[in-house]
Amino acid sequence: MIIPILTDDPGWHGEQLKQAFTLRGVETVFVSLVDCSLQMTEQLKVHIPGFTKPPPGVFVRGVTGGTLQQVITRLNILHVLQDSGVVVYNHGRAIERTVDKAMTSVLLHRHKVATPHTWVCESRAQAQQVRRLSNEVMVLKPLFGSQGLGVRQLMPEAPLPVPMEMYVDGVYYLQQFIETSDVPHDFRLFVIGNKVVAAMKRIGDSWVNNVAAGGQCVAIEPEPAMIQLALNAAAAVNIEYCGVDIIQAKTGEYYVLEVNSIPAWKGLQTATQINIAQLLVDDFLSKLS
Repeated sequence: MIIPILTDDPGWHGEQLKQAFTLRGVETVFVSLVDCSLQMTEQLKVHIPGFTKPPPGVFVRGVTGGTLQQVITRLNILHVLQDSGVVVYNHGRAIERTVDKAMTSVLLHRHKVATPHTWVCESRAQAQQVRRLSNEVMVLKPLFGSQGLGVRQLMPEAPLPVPMEMYVDGVYYLQQFIETSDVPHDFRLFVIGNKVVAAMKRIGDSWVNNVAAGGQCVAIEPEPAMIQLALNAAAAVNIEYCGVDIIQAKTGEYYVLEVNSIPAWKGLQTATQINIAQLLVDDFLSKLS
């Protein structure tokens, strides 16, 4: 059995997964979704380089950004694979729901999972009106993005970026700023198969705490309320595994900031003895039987 790991840049995470698969006697190859294609002739099928027939499953480690047409094509490939009986981990619908922060917020709100108040609009006038009515500090995020890139804090008196400015790209995703009780921090809980397998506190030099932005990682034993919140968030977006970012307000309440369908875990791995890649691989392989 050979399993494709779908990624354009295997890096540390790809190698961790390959080692974990090897320990279970499973061979893997790295394949880019860019090199895959849909074929609709006598029958509908997905062409995966190096495979003459569909593999039993694919492990999605990355969906490269691109034009709207390119991204839709890559997700369509995942959808067709799953519809044809291939185990897709994480599946395309889950990736769609979480790569789009607005849809994540919609699903969290719909399933009554505590999350900061959020506004999404295209109109700069509407965004300005939201700020006037709230008159509080807000966070402006790109609709698509990760690792804290483009995230900015907006004070009530600060000018609003123009619609086509980088990281705004025509849509305003505004979120209530949650103030913490001490030094800026939040939490990352890693969920696999409806279970929180590891958690850490991320402490930042500024209000952005992402590891990619310099945040420090400290392993924690999450409180039951945090665990339940993370599991509820994963259920809301219907996902197999994810990284759930949670913040605790200075008043004590917990809120889900984001759900990540292709989460990095290098920072978390440095703070825990648990082999996260092995847990992921074992969960994936359990779905092939």
